Amino acid sequence: MTVWTDVALMAGLFAIGNIYFGHFEEHTAKWRRVLKLVLFTALTAWIASGVGPVWGAAFVIASGMIGVTGHIVITRHYGIDPWTAEPRDKYYALRGWKR
Repeated sequence: MTVWTDVALMAGLFAIGNIYFGHFEEHTAKWRRVLKLVLFTALTAWIASGVGPVWGAAFVIASGMIGVTGHIVITRHYGIDPWTAEPRDKYYALRGWKR
């Protein structure tokens, strides 16, 4: 594994995530979505080059696991289905969006 393998893994997961789950971010500003990609990819590269590619891959995997777990816990706490984001009114209120 190399640093670029970890960066490609992170970027690939972001691409897949945007394809399948991008509709849940429909009202998020584009610059925020791009900034998130840039920051996570840069952090992955920094960790992989500083500590080692295995740690970069561990960061990618741990970030995904923490994100999914947090998503499920928070949405269920607010009475929102974590897979479909229903009811939409509650989801929009949680995100601070107007319908």
